[in-house]
Amino acid sequence: MSSEAEQTSEDRRKYEFRKVIEDLKQYEGSGTQLVTIYIPEDKQISSVVEHVTQEHSEASNIKSKQTRTAVQDALTSIKDRLRYYDTFPPERGIVIFSGAIDAGGGQTDMVTKVLESPPDPIQSFRYHCDSEFLTEPLEEMLLDKGLFGLIVLDRREANVGWLKGKRVEPVKSASSLVPGKQRKGGQSAQRFARLRLEAIDNFYQEVAEMANELMVPKRHELDGILVGGPSPTKDEFLDGDYLHHELQDHVIGKFDVSYTDESGLYDLVDAASDALADQEVMKDKKVMEEFFENLHTGDLATYGFEPTRRNLVMGSVDRLLISEDLRNDVCVYECPNDHEEYEVIDSRKSTPKHTCGECGEAAEFQEREDVIEYLMNIAEQRGTETKFISTDFEKGEQLMDAFGGVAGLLRYSTGI
Repeated sequence: MSSEAEQTSEDRRKYEFRKVIEDLKQYEGSGTQLVTIYIPEDKQISSVVEHVTQEHSEASNIKSKQTRTAVQDALTSIKDRLRYYDTFPPERGIVIFSGAIDAGGGQTDMVTKVLESPPDPIQSFRYHCDSEFLTEPLEEMLLDKGLFGLIVLDRREANVGWLKGKRVEPVKSASSLVPGKQRKGGQSAQRFARLRLEAIDNFYQEVAEMANELMVPKRHELDGILVGGPSPTKDEFLDGDYLHHELQDHVIGKFDVSYTDESGLYDLVDAASDALADQEVMKDKKVMEEFFENLHTGDLATYGFEPTRRNLVMGSVDRLLISEDLRNDVCVYECPNDHEEYEVIDSRKSTPKHTCGECGEAAEFQEREDVIEYLMNIAEQRGTETKFISTDFEKGEQLMDAFGGVAGLLRYSTGI
């Protein structure tokens, strides 16, 4: 699978997770009866079943009969779902939500949802029982963007690691043999200075080798490299071309940090917050600039649901652009004269009646689907890449507000 296809697949999975999370956040239970379980991939299913069984037993002590019954029903449902798994959960783990939600009028509905293989690996087992489902850990995963290499160094020590989304992962460290500035007795100042420079050079080479081994294999996935430390150390390191040339091209900034142990990696991320914020939307900005350029000077851009849909069906769309804030459904209708028409509506609204735009006859409702799912299904069939566009910058906002959240860059002109 190509990197573009992998990214599209990952974006789609994140969108599907985001939709489920938005639904889960709307649910409320009467009392602490909504159960959430986060299960990492290395947690044995039998151990989870044992834990759930124990919680079921302890729930018998809940004073409120309604809450007691709801919690035990939720735990029973979770145990039933766990039977579908063998020894361990799927890659990255699973999250299970189960409980009796308020359906209004004093009624409740039982809801159980299972999310497999979240965007990031689940770090630890977690059992949570409350009046709301615990979605924050998943929401943090969806906010995660980018893979950045981190290097902090001074002339005494160095650390390298990753920034994966918002998570800092220290990986390797090194200590130097660079002598202090005071020379030992018997050494000439000139000889001591030369030995010190050699030791500094050797240490920079060691740090570069450490970074190269870690980051070169990931160079095609990197969104950038951040380098931190005191001046002039970080400047000497970068100006000396110690890093592999492909990594050197990925350096997006150097920053002053006081510490160069593991904590320095976190300080580096804090110091680079502005640069990282810009980097997150840089790709989106580039795509939207290309879209507007084609819109104003050429005929290789399309926008709006219907023109974009028609171009997608023809296979003429190279990249489908969808706003991350789009929350609409598409309703499909068919009139007595076999005209098929589409109407995009707010996903929270009921399905409207429709009159055929071609012949004026009353059209019969056929189906209703999430508009993003609908368009992405066509895109996948036609080999079209899908890009989700943030609204955190002006042109991203315009995609949502002025173009209905849907647009495309074309492979060739169609006149649609």
